[in-house]
Order: sequence, then C-alpha cells, then structure tokens
Amino acid sequence: MSIVVQKFGGTSVADAERIRRAAKKAVDTKRSGQQVVMVVSARGKKTDELVGLAAEITAQPRPREMDMLLSTGEQESVALMAMAVHELGEEAISLTGAQIGVRTDGSHTKARIISISTQRMKDALDAGQIVIAAGFQGVDEDFNITTLGRGGSDTTAAALAAALDAEMCEIYTDVEGVFTTDPRVVSSASKIERVSYDEMLELASLGAGVMHSRSIEFAKKYRVSLRVKPSFAAGPGTLIAPRPAQPTPMVTGLAFVRSEARVSLIGIPDHPGVMKRIFSLLCDNRIPVDMVVQNVGIAGTANVSFTVAAEDLDRTLTVAKTATSDMGGTVQHNGNLSKVSVVGHGMQTHTGVAAQMFRVLADNSINIHIVTTSEIKISVLIDHELCDLAVQAVHEGFQLSQQIVHTPHVGVPSELSQTATRRDTSELEADIVSQLSGMEEIVVSDIYSDTDQARVTITHLDDTPGVAADVFCAVANGGVLVDMIIQNVALDGQANISFTVPPEDVAKTIQVLKTPLKKHAAAQVSCDESIGKLSVVGIGLRSHTDVGARMFQALGDSAINVQMVNTSEIKVSVVVAADQTATALNALRSSFNLNDDEDVQPSDSPAPTA
Repeated sequence: MSIVVQKFGGTSVADAERIRRAAKKAVDTKRSGQQVVMVVSARGKKTDELVGLAAEITAQPRPREMDMLLSTGEQESVALMAMAVHELGEEAISLTGAQIGVRTDGSHTKARIISISTQRMKDALDAGQIVIAAGFQGVDEDFNITTLGRGGSDTTAAALAAALDAEMCEIYTDVEGVFTTDPRVVSSASKIERVSYDEMLELASLGAGVMHSRSIEFAKKYRVSLRVKPSFAAGPGTLIAPRPAQPTPMVTGLAFVRSEARVSLIGIPDHPGVMKRIFSLLCDNRIPVDMVVQNVGIAGTANVSFTVAAEDLDRTLTVAKTATSDMGGTVQHNGNLSKVSVVGHGMQTHTGVAAQMFRVLADNSINIHIVTTSEIKISVLIDHELCDLAVQAVHEGFQLSQQIVHTPHVGVPSELSQTATRRDTSELEADIVSQLSGMEEIVVSDIYSDTDQARVTITHLDDTPGVAADVFCAVANGGVLVDMIIQNVALDGQANISFTVPPEDVAKTIQVLKTPLKKHAAAQVSCDESIGKLSVVGIGLRSHTDVGARMFQALGDSAINVQMVNTSEIKVSVVVAADQTATALNALRSSFNLNDDEDVQPSDSPAPTA
C-alpha cells in the first residue's frame, strides 16, 4: 500500500472549520486505499503569539527555551487534528517530532535533520491509523527539543516522505499552486502545471514564498515528488518533480525579494586568498549570502559585492569592516534594494533571454545595480521602490501569463545533448546521498571545468538605465552565445560589465559592441581568451554557509587568484587563469571529497545561451 504525506500550513488549520476540512482530505485519501501521514503546522498566528509572549518576558530569550515554547504550537494542532479525524470515523494518532523519531543537530531555532526513525510511524500506518506528525520540530542527541527554522513544516514533510519512500508529498496551502509570480503583484499571473526541482530551488530561494528551499533540497536529493495544492478547494495544484523531457517555456517563473541589502568591499587586493578570508568570516558568523559578484580586477585591486537579508545587514557590515581592516579597502552598502529574477530551463536553448530582460527594464527607466546569471536564472538588483514596476514589466515582457513553450533555435544544442557524455547528475547525487551521515548534509555532485570560454570586459560605462540592454541586445543580434554575465556595483557614476563567450566569437563580439558603445565616450573593451571556468554543482550550496568558505579556502591555499564569481542556488562558478584551471579543479575536488573515478571526470558545462 502506497504512502502519501500531506502537509497543512498554519492558515489551513487556523480554526476548527479548517481543521475539519483538512481532516476530511486525509480521511478521503485513506479511504481511497492509501496510507496517510499528515504534517501539521501551528495554527494561524499562533507562532507570532508565542514570540510576542516571550518578548513580554525578556528581550533576549535563550534559543533552547524558544524552541521549547514554539514547539507547543504544533503540538496543539496535531492533537486537534487527531480529534477531527476521530469524529470522521477513522483512527489517528498525534505524534511530536520526538515521537516520530526526528533527530537533529543541536542548533536551536535552526536545527538540521540528521535522521528519522520510521518504525513507530510504519507500525501505526499498518494498524490502520492516520499518523499526524508535528512539523517544524525534532530532538537532538540529548533529547532537547529543537525547531527547524523558517519553512520547518515543509522541511519535515519532505523529509518524512523521503524516509518513508512515499509515493507523493502534498503541500496544502492557501493558494492554488505555484504561480509564474506573486498574483498579488501581477493579477494575470498564471499557475504553473509542472516545475523542476532546480527551477523551484531557484524560485524558492529568490523569493517565491510558496515553499522554502530546504524542503525542495530534500525532494531533489531523495527524488520525492511534491505537489502544491489548494487547501480550500479541489484542484491539481503544481507538480514539483524531475525535469520533463519535452520542451519547456523559455522562462518558467519570476521571483523577487523586496528587501535585499548589498555590501560591497571596494579596492581590496586582487590576489589569492582574499575571497578565502571574506567567506571564512561570513561562515564563522553564520551569515548566509545570496548574490555574490566579483568582476575583473583593475590596477591590482578588485571589488566584491554580495547581498544578504535586510535583517542581517548590521552583522554583515561588522564582518566586512573586519575583512577590510585586515587586507585594505573600504566598505559600501545599500539597504534599500530589491532583487528580481527570471528562472527557466528554456533559457538553455534560447539566445537573448538576458537581453530581453534588460530591454524591458530599460524601457521602464529601471537602472540595474548588479547582475548575476546561471544556466537557468538571471537576477538583477534594483532600487526598492521600483520592485513592483519591474516585476509587472518583466512578467508581461516574457508573456508569462500565457506560459508559451518556444521551439529551441536551430543549431543550439539542448542541455540533454550537451551532457550525454557525462554520467547523469541525478545518478551521481543518488550515490552520494546513500553515503551521507546526515539527511541534510550538503551534496556536491560534480565539479567541472570549462576552458572553452573567453572573457569580454567593458569598463567606464555610464551608469544609466539601458546600458546592459544596449550591450546584450547587440551581442544577441550578432548571434553570440553568452554564458556568465556579471555587473558589479557602479562607482563614481560608471559601471563595468563582464561576460564570457566562445573564444571564436571574441572578434565578432568586439565588432558588434562598437555601435552601442558610441553612447559612452569613455568606454573601454578588453578581452582575455586564456581563462578557465570552474563550477561546483550540488544541493544545498546556499543554505550551507560553509560552501563558499570551503571553495575559496581550497583556491586560496593553492595560490589561485579568483577573477570572477557568479552564484546560484545549485551552482557556484568562478573564473581563474587558464593555466591554473587544472590545479584549481584538483583542489576543489579534493576539498569536497569527490572521487576521481571515471564516472565523475570533469567535462565542459552545458552550452551557454543567455
């Protein structure tokens, strides 16, 4: 008999009527012939109420006691849910995180799951009971109650589905599914029928609030099919599963984060070990960073920018000032920014996606402060007050309300054909997952190099709306395929942009740039055909703050200078000198304990198409 895990969030169990409605869904599923595990969050605003009560007692509650307090919200919900199931004529048992066997580390308020003991749940299921599990919580090795942090009930649900080898994990929420963007901002946003793990990881981390990225990490790692469904009505919702073989839309969705803070280290030394020092400090202080941008150094110095959540700005500035006091440079910041991102596997088989996004922003007089890209994501940092305008314009520009599936351009290879010579990433991940000592450990499934790229850098551009659009529309119209795109924060009214192209297209790129650069009298173009790109690929790269530290430590210890940095949820890429690529690759593979057997030999990355 197959198992279905059903998770109900706080709004779905906010009152007695909603609890009864959720209970009926579980009972109906059981009566259809499946075993059911429910994962339940605290009711409505219960968690906020408990946090408020703690604040009335003390301004600095100890994390252990906050976990003890907040865990009571879910315990209330599961008991009420069991009563509702009983009233419908079915047997049910409510269990706390400890009782369902969720063992975590000891990081109070943000614990990670180490293991789940499933025997008690299986015994109850085999006895005909619906298991009602408290989400968001577990116990450490000393039996202290711990909580999992933001999105903890989603994480519990995905983890239980993985541990129980469930057929499906259904996430019930107060929306119909995953939308192309937030319908509260764009009323014409459409529901996405199916989205891949990687797309959902990017969307979740970039601000799509339906699910938290840790739960998607679990789903991808253990190949759990997730379905986001409405709790208030019948409906298929959105399936989150492996990428389908058929063509996908050029852009699947658009996500945004309203409150981002940018910290820039300006004029730091451009030599090996600098990034190692910065990220070691960030890791030691447990500060998760999002966009990380380093452009090409000039005159022996470089500028590094990264974004953090607005509430982490003060702590991050302390770290940044410590770093610059050690190595030189100054710190700049801006806490009034927003991030807007488009995501989609279809980018891999279409040229000019970045150019189209930049043109839409330029047509709406929206200036871009920072750009980062990956094979399936383009993110820009813009002024906070322009966030809604940017989201609406980009959504309309890519016709996301219609979810059009475009035919790939002739001659542009797909990701599948590019990776045909490599062992499938999912197979690599499955092998690694089977050896993990903890369920939420990071999975680095591959590290590969690419020496078939050249870098083009444009400096002294006027920092005005439309600059990036002019550059990349010209490049796209010239038929040049672009991979990494990096634009760092502008200084003294001038912006610098770097991007990578195939070496054979360098001359063509410089030629097509002549027209758009006529507007910028001081602009200068340089290129380097002797670079190597290295990419670390896996699951949990951003939610584990030590990934960047380990990566840059390995490169710094090998005296390898990092020339460019680009990040996403599933990949961190750097550019180094071509003659250091092999050494850098060996250092990174050693740092992340990847075997050098034939199945995981490095190879070129998928064809760039931005």
